Formats: sequence, C-alpha cells, structure tokens
Amino acid sequence: MEWEIRIHSEEKYMEVITKGVADKDGSLNMAKTITETMQQHRITRVLIDHRNIESVSGKIIEIYDRPKLLRVVGIIMGVKIAEIIKPDHVKHFSFFETVCINQGFKISIFQESMPALEWLLK
Repeated sequence: MEWEIRIHSEEKYMEVITKGVADKDGSLNMAKTITETMQQHRITRVLIDHRNIESVSGKIIEIYDRPKLLRVVGIIMGVKIAEIIKPDHVKHFSFFETVCINQGFKISIFQESMPALEWLLK
C-alpha cells in the first residue's frame, strides 16, 4: 500500500491518501509513519482517505488484533481518526471500526469526505 501525507496546519489535522492493496504489513507501516508525523507536528487528528484502495486483505483474527498492533507502533488513545472508504469495503472497515472502538480508539468510517471532516474537526 502506498500513501501520501498532507498536513493541514491551520485546521490542525493530517490527511493521508492511500492507494494500492491494503494488507496487514502496509497498514502497520502506514500507522507507524502516521504516528511519527503526528508527533513531529503535534497533531492528534487524522483523515485517512482509502477510496483509491484496490482491495483489502486480512483475516478476521488479523483485524481483531489490529488495535493491539496500533498501540505497539505508537498510536495513542487520544488520537481521533476518520476513514473514508469505498462501499465495497464497508464490511471489512466496519468490523475494524467496531474492534477499535471497543479497544478505546476514537475512530469512525465514512463514505464521503465532508461528513468525515466535520466529525473529525468537532
């Protein structure tokens, strides 16, 4: 998976635009880069746009364990994450969202950018 990071200094959030295949290793590498960038810029909100993702992979148990791995790479509980996804990926990301919320993360998935940004900035 590839990604591009944009910092929105005025609104104090980071935007990540992804493409390619979302898998465990790519997702964890992205999470590590996001964590480092957020720390450098003192930002606690991130908008991740996955609408250019071709496919997602991962077994249920891998998705279930993902919040633990996010903590290992340094994502802290106070971070607020909005993810924009394609309708084709709702099942995968809805489960991920539920697991993350159950583990204490502030995360929500959307299919449009405006509701995602509104939620993120409030």
